[in-house]
Amino acid sequence: MPVEHPVFLVEDDAAVRKGCEQALSIADIPVRGFADAESMLAALADTTPGLVVSDVRLPGKDGLSLLRDLRQHDRELPVLLITGHGDVGMAVEAMREGAHDFIEKPFPSERLIAAVRSALEKRALILENRQLKSRLGDSGTARIIGQSPAMRQVRQLVATLAPTGVDILINGETGCGKEVVARAIHEASGRRGQFVAINCGALPESVFESELFGHEAGAFTGAGKRRIGRIEHANGGTLFLDEIESMPLNLQVKLLRVLQERSVERLGSNSAIPVDCRLVAASKADLKALSDAGQFRADLYYRLNVVSIDLPPLRQRREDIPLLLASFLQEAAARYQRPLATWTPNDLARWTAHDWPGNVRELKNVTDRWALGLPDALAALAPVPSGEQSLAEQVDAAEKRIIEAMLRQCAGNVAQAAELLRTPKKTLYDKLTRHSLVAEQFRH
Repeated sequence: MPVEHPVFLVEDDAAVRKGCEQALSIADIPVRGFADAESMLAALADTTPGLVVSDVRLPGKDGLSLLRDLRQHDRELPVLLITGHGDVGMAVEAMREGAHDFIEKPFPSERLIAAVRSALEKRALILENRQLKSRLGDSGTARIIGQSPAMRQVRQLVATLAPTGVDILINGETGCGKEVVARAIHEASGRRGQFVAINCGALPESVFESELFGHEAGAFTGAGKRRIGRIEHANGGTLFLDEIESMPLNLQVKLLRVLQERSVERLGSNSAIPVDCRLVAASKADLKALSDAGQFRADLYYRLNVVSIDLPPLRQRREDIPLLLASFLQEAAARYQRPLATWTPNDLARWTAHDWPGNVRELKNVTDRWALGLPDALAALAPVPSGEQSLAEQVDAAEKRIIEAMLRQCAGNVAQAAELLRTPKKTLYDKLTRHSLVAEQFRH
């Protein structure tokens, strides 16, 4: 992985500083050395580092004070501390305040290089996520995270369709982000009304009609006063109907009339109320198959399916996992008031190899646990093998996914991927041949 931003190394011992600089330079990691914290902080005015490596004990401002200053400058800038034998307690305190890691003197150059590379990988993901959000701007599509071809197409569809006002059907498995896309459509539409969401599968049929269409006082037993329904509440905005396949058939007729006439009648009333709401529906089932089986109204299906967006499951866009992880961990750190959690290449390989039956929602739950310092619990969440593949076939498939993920992370650099996977380079080349993988296809 090419390093675009240098490592800032703060060490007052000239011999140690020189040795660290040489070790990093030999490893093709650009480095800039400083004898004290003050001169390093001054250098931030003209250079953005990828990482700061600092001794804990320095003349003037010490490493812990430097960490606090850097957290004010950029909370996501990784800081790696170098400690003496008696400074481990201080280093642990620094970790609580957001330091990325610490290494204890004396250390071999390999330990320094491995720790620096780990921090730089994390930094690269954070910067990539920032650039993605910057390119997308505040159009609403910024909330749709991912650079896989499928997700780029989803963002393009959202950007194109959102301003048109056309009703949209979103198809996708449970947990793959249908509501996220629906909110992005609303935000990118320019509509001034509210985003009103209903999970059709969570509403009892007895209250469904009143909830959706509203009612007048006295319309039924217990209706003591007028109630505005969700459709009317979404006037001027967007109505999101999740799990629309769960909507009772008799109410599908009424919904179709609303879509055709753009008006709604409350229960107990004969007056049609005009509504200007955009409908975004979502389904985890095949509505065409349901309509063919008579379990979903065909006329409503064809009315909804004029424009559709298909969301891929997470297992089909594994290259998006690092970006999603970085985003979710940042959110979790802010929500739980915890330091930003880190991960190793082995962690990323394990997560990339997982099938994610719960999709992005499952990944978010895992990152919440990780942010709290808990195990990811993937062993308990892993699906039971179907028996369609032998153990050897399943192991081969998992190995191929891990290698693909590492090659993406290393931009096709086989030597670096072999080092991170802790396997000889020749062995990795043999595995590339066996799995029909070409390293050049992963180079950006």
